[in-house]
Amino acid sequence: MIALLAPLTVLLNGLAAGVLLGTQLGGWPLLAALPPDRYVHAHAFFATRYDPAMPICLLGTLVGDGVLAATAPHAAARWLCLVAALLSAVTITISVTKNVPVNKWIQTIDPENLPENFSELDPRESWGPWNRRRSLLSIFAFVANCAALATLL
Repeated sequence: MIALLAPLTVLLNGLAAGVLLGTQLGGWPLLAALPPDRYVHAHAFFATRYDPAMPICLLGTLVGDGVLAATAPHAAARWLCLVAALLSAVTITISVTKNVPVNKWIQTIDPENLPENFSELDPRESWGPWNRRRSLLSIFAFVANCAALATLL
């Protein structure tokens, strides 16, 4: 089971970390630079593109690491998977509490008819830093998972 679960967990974590890295390299700089109406349009477009892939990847990483932390034959692999599971759990928590609610809200706004107080409601100031945090956590989890896989080979 470990021979299948460890690479699958690394794959799922790598996909999630890669998507989140992509948001840091391209998606977020674009969103941050756009005027409000174009920002709302672009953010709503991006927000619909990652479901259900990202939840599957993030939850699959968490579950895989949890199982590996309990069953891996080497203490080093168990500890690395535990660290990766904790990092993934925090990534998921940030996603569910900070980023996803904004993504859902942005999808309800008509970019051609922004609320009059949109400058006060504009979520970019908080969404960007939270996205950066979850991106880094997912990348660190990926590093831990790669190291764990190396100990199992």
